[in-house]
Amino acid sequence: MKKIGLIVKEVSEARLKNSLKGSNSFFVVKYSGLSSPDITALRLSLKGSQADFFVVKNAVARRALKNAGMENAVKYIDGPCGIIFAKDEPVDVSKVLYNFLKDHEKFQLGGGFLKDQILEKKDIEALAKLPSKQALRQQLVVALNAPISKFVRALNGTLSKFVICLDQIKEKKSKEGGK
Repeated sequence: MKKIGLIVKEVSEARLKNSLKGSNSFFVVKYSGLSSPDITALRLSLKGSQADFFVVKNAVARRALKNAGMENAVKYIDGPCGIIFAKDEPVDVSKVLYNFLKDHEKFQLGGGFLKDQILEKKDIEALAKLPSKQALRQQLVVALNAPISKFVRALNGTLSKFVICLDQIKEKKSKEGGK
């Protein structure tokens, strides 16, 4: 019969592997010195960004990262740290982390992994300063709509001038016909 500690490690490693497969990015954070309510607040704010905060033993995290082929990310696993998995949008998650970092001095960004690229702390901060996907979509729609709008206004102006011209010709003819 297996010991309970070994079972916990196996379950944690399996969960970590599944989370690595199910997300395209993750962030390593150091939470040492944060209170339980602070960590709970972080978890709740991450839920809004469809991200999970996972705390696991360092040895288990290192082994899971190595087995997943992410040896470069192992260097961030040091001391009490947690891994945040972004299921959908890494920009939103990085914004949450960056805002949380401003309010909590003891909270630290270790690094991250986006698709196949390692992210340093400065990269995560730069990612946090990007506009959201929704804002980028709106900017794209405005940019695509601008030339069409200008074209419609130009056509409308030309048609308006043509109608004014015809109206003036009509007035002139009616004045000439009345004499």
